[in-house]
Amino acid sequence: MTFTFVTLFENLIAPYFEDSILKRSLDAKIIEINFENPRDYTRNKHHKVDDYQAGGGAGLLMFTQPLFDVLRHIKQQDPQAHIVFPVPAGKPFKQIDAKRLSKKEHIVFVSGRYEGIDERVIEVFGDELFSIGDYVLTGGELPSLVMCDAISRNIEGVLGNVDSLMEESFEEGLLEAPSFGKPKKYEDYEIPSEFLKGNHAKISTLKNEMSILKTQYFRPDLFCRKNIKH
Repeated sequence: MTFTFVTLFENLIAPYFEDSILKRSLDAKIIEINFENPRDYTRNKHHKVDDYQAGGGAGLLMFTQPLFDVLRHIKQQDPQAHIVFPVPAGKPFKQIDAKRLSKKEHIVFVSGRYEGIDERVIEVFGDELFSIGDYVLTGGELPSLVMCDAISRNIEGVLGNVDSLMEESFEEGLLEAPSFGKPKKYEDYEIPSEFLKGNHAKISTLKNEMSILKTQYFRPDLFCRKNIKH
């Protein structure tokens, strides 16, 4: 899987891949990351990528020419490249999207800055638009990283233990059940006794019940969507 980041600020993204699971995946060539800077494609002598908004309005906008050229270049190199724009208007990014997109060969994340991107760029090149939450950030780099991380961990070989994917939050529309480690008692706090008895059928039943209760408490919106009689 190849990830290409179209961004003015490569250094905001590159360090994330210098440690832990994604670094190992890069070293093993399971994933590959590339960067394209729109400023390298500008045709004006000052290498500007921003301009005033048509019709007025506060703030500058990333204008068409550099973005059209960089995205055309990417598509010429790989016509199958799947171009994603993280924007507030996008649909909420969910686990089901991360799993689906992990089957792609090449995903391109386009990070906006300033007051955003000229809408014509999005209309012409956008394969999908996603939002990671109902709030505004200073740029698209963080949402791009969030989505890249979520997608990457669903790619075969990225996680050491593939079984861990099976019990994660949102896999069945519920939050993952609480987890407990050692010791069995810390200060006055103990692990639920059923976890210590070795009966895996009962543990599985208990985990499912705890998953339902956790979802009901923390994410009633998800709980209602599941229509669980409880």
